[in-house]
Amino acid sequence: MELLEQEAESQLIQRLYARDETAMAFFYKNYQAALYHTIRSIVRHDELAEDILQECMLKFWLAFPTYDASKGRLFTWAIQICHNLAIDRLRAQRRIAQRTHSLTADLHGGLAAATTFRPEHIGVRDWLQLLTPTDRQLLELLYLEGYTQLETAEELKLPLGTVKTRARRIIRTLARVIAR
Repeated sequence: MELLEQEAESQLIQRLYARDETAMAFFYKNYQAALYHTIRSIVRHDELAEDILQECMLKFWLAFPTYDASKGRLFTWAIQICHNLAIDRLRAQRRIAQRTHSLTADLHGGLAAATTFRPEHIGVRDWLQLLTPTDRQLLELLYLEGYTQLETAEELKLPLGTVKTRARRIIRTLARVIAR
């Protein structure tokens, strides 16, 4: 997937501000595969990923008047919407699972799915490889698995303050490395 050139993206943005439905269809046609891939890598279920993608497109369309091009590219904004909705859905499912006991949980043996996230368009996978295994685990729980800071602290058996401090430090370090 290739992002639109700056001028083509500006024209698309203007058409979207004008509520041009064909512009929305164009955006969906050109970016839905990448958006779906991002969502699917988080939720790991095809049908759920498709549902979330549709919800994302609706939210994208309804919230578009609030889009500010000076804060980032259109695709980046759409990816953020998809990422946030996918994480929200995982958290909601986790809350429901904690309140109820699934009969199938025992059948699956509690095996966790792989924790890889591969949005090649931004190189997150490469950046995570720069980290120590413990730092990588912390970021994966917080940003790819949808854990809250408190849940991450409980999972890693660390004080909450330590999780917050380490997360800030890791992100700052990554930002400096990426900026080079």
